[in-house]
Amino acid sequence: MLQVGAHAKILVAGQAPGRRVHESGVPFDDPSGNRLREWLGISRDVFYDPEKIAILPMGFCYPGTGKSGDLPPRPECAKAWRQQLLQSLGQIELTLVIGQYAQRWHLPNTHKNLTETVRAWRDYGPEIIPLPHPSPRNNIWLKRNPWFSESLLPDLRKAAHKALDTSRD
Repeated sequence: MLQVGAHAKILVAGQAPGRRVHESGVPFDDPSGNRLREWLGISRDVFYDPEKIAILPMGFCYPGTGKSGDLPPRPECAKAWRQQLLQSLGQIELTLVIGQYAQRWHLPNTHKNLTETVRAWRDYGPEIIPLPHPSPRNNIWLKRNPWFSESLLPDLRKAAHKALDTSRD
């Protein structure tokens, strides 16, 4: 569920693993991960290279199922270790803040809801991009917000490829 490398350039700040990922132990090894890699325009090999991409969820364990999907990450998890792990990632150039729970942690002055926060993505600067969760459960959200695919995704891909440009090293 966790992937960190001292030289990672992109941080994927997620929520908590779903049941399938919890069982496999591989972050984003599910349809959500397929969609996220598609959004970024990168391969599995690049995504799972800890020296390129750090993956740090708000919780390390599957929180269980609620009425409308997975329960939120357990709050004591992030309090116990998140800041220390973030400090070890000194070369991050781009942070992807995925879902409302990660957005509340990383962007405490967010807008009133996920849609407004993501819609205002340019307000967070080129180094932070808030995203909805890439889960297939969000297909309706994606259809209702065509600006996401039209405006945000092209810039997300450019930012990701810029951060991963190894010719600068």
